[in-house]
Amino acid sequence: MDPAEAVETIQHEMTVFARRARASAGRLHPELSLVSYTLLGHLEESGGCRATDLAAHYALDKSTVSRQVAALERAALVERRPDPDDHRVQVLRLTDVGRHILAQVTESRRAAFRERLAGWPAGDLERFAQYLERYNGWVPGGD
Repeated sequence: MDPAEAVETIQHEMTVFARRARASAGRLHPELSLVSYTLLGHLEESGGCRATDLAAHYALDKSTVSRQVAALERAALVERRPDPDDHRVQVLRLTDVGRHILAQVTESRRAAFRERLAGWPAGDLERFAQYLERYNGWVPGGD
């Protein structure tokens, strides 16, 4: 396969992967879209942040994040709290329910990956993991 064909195949397969991820998110938890799952994961990793930080991190429109956050608040998965350093600022944090749901969905996703990759040799798994890290670590303008 020449490099142009390889890039075309990669683009196609990444699109299939993204579609499958979006579709499976709803099956894992009906109220949790892939975007919601991603936002909850970021809030857990960061220990909380402002909605504008989420928008900037994911290069999303503020109104998109606002709608997602409102839905997460209605579902009692996130809450707003005053920033201890600046009481004018509201910080989004996971609720206990949000942490529980995120943990359930994360474990379901891990189980699905383990099942899908069960027959792969260890060397293939290691290379695949390294390639994904390399691909996801790329920064425009950097090499």
